[in-house]
Amino acid sequence: MTTRPRFTFRLPLPALELAMLGMLAMLATVPAQAQTFTVLHSFTGGQDGADPAAALTLDAAGNLYGTANAGGNTNCPQGCGTVFKISRHGSAWTFNVLYTFTGGIDGDYPETPVVFGPDGSLYGTTIEGGIGTCFGLGCGTVFKLQPQPTFCRTALCPWTKTELYQFTGTFDGGLPNIGSLTFDAAGNIYGATEYTGYGSPYATVYELSPFDGSWTFNVLYASYDGNEAETPLGGVVFDASGNLWGTTYFGGLDGCEGNPQNFTCGIIFELTPSGSGWMENTVFQFNQSVGGNPAGNLIFDRSGNIYGTLTGEGPGGAGGVYQFVPSSGQLTLLYAFSGIGVGPYDGVVMDSAGNLYGTSETTGAYGYGSVFKLTPSNSGWIFTDLHDFTGGSDGEFPYATVTLDNAGNIYGTTAAGTHCYYTCGTVWEITP
Repeated sequence: MTTRPRFTFRLPLPALELAMLGMLAMLATVPAQAQTFTVLHSFTGGQDGADPAAALTLDAAGNLYGTANAGGNTNCPQGCGTVFKISRHGSAWTFNVLYTFTGGIDGDYPETPVVFGPDGSLYGTTIEGGIGTCFGLGCGTVFKLQPQPTFCRTALCPWTKTELYQFTGTFDGGLPNIGSLTFDAAGNIYGATEYTGYGSPYATVYELSPFDGSWTFNVLYASYDGNEAETPLGGVVFDASGNLWGTTYFGGLDGCEGNPQNFTCGIIFELTPSGSGWMENTVFQFNQSVGGNPAGNLIFDRSGNIYGTLTGEGPGGAGGVYQFVPSSGQLTLLYAFSGIGVGPYDGVVMDSAGNLYGTSETTGAYGYGSVFKLTPSNSGWIFTDLHDFTGGSDGEFPYATVTLDNAGNIYGTTAAGTHCYYTCGTVWEITP
């Protein structure tokens, strides 16, 4: 265990200035461009799974990998979830289940993306299942998936799963969040958990290190104060200096959702290596004026600026997209979503030209979410609506951010769609 770090923070910009920036950003909006929207797979809730709520991962051959957090196994009340692959064959796509979770000790509810590690294996987490008791659902697991060691002659061969860690809901936390895992150059894994059970941390950041064929678990940071940090809904990412950055959905001193005591707006935090441990700094506290409750992973541009999203509050009432400059502590709201819905529930991605892409959960023309692009210009950032989900065959409620390929195609998921009682979700593509 590392030593308990010192807690410090820097004051945010004045709320009035941030609100004005947000209102200006709302004015820079253009209508949807000519795009081609295609559904690559519509989930049935059967063996293929249901409710894909995580971002997709792209390999060098252009194949897509993802998770469905339900379906796949009739032994679970709503299904235990699947890991899937969608392979490109010319202009067609083939769907294949790589692994089906069985619940209990095996894990349940894989709501996070799967990502490739340095060894070429897929790594991910399940929010529930394992050995812990967290709300009676299990505290979650970290797992690795590999193709079968011998050649498989069909496209239906399942991959082999290895359990790396099972959370207990005690000192280590539990319920690993929706953010993707992060690797360093040595192959160590970093992530965060959100469980806040009795006596457990409000938030943890952890490291898993490979050693002699097994994995060693270490808590880098644990918050036992909800005003300090609570419920990280994104992972952690490295900056160029080796520091870890992330956000928490709650935490800080300013209240959101009309209840300052129980619903604080969230923070941006930095973890810096310090001797044998890590030092935590809360570098920004969100508030109702700029927006609150950040979710999803942060990203950096080439200059070291940080970009992230907010799910609610702010000038438009439904969150927004922001830029944070670590060197100055300045936060700028690039765009504010308007309405009573929920804005982006995951982060944004950036292309080589510096454009930002993402999804909003329930805003858009029909209230079922949208896909958007933000383009930098001399007068600010220009918002482009790329697709508004209708709640029909295209799906609804895109929780996860998008994935880009080198040709400019955009891929993503909706957590709901057609086929099921509450609908099952889709995988989709937008081509320029």
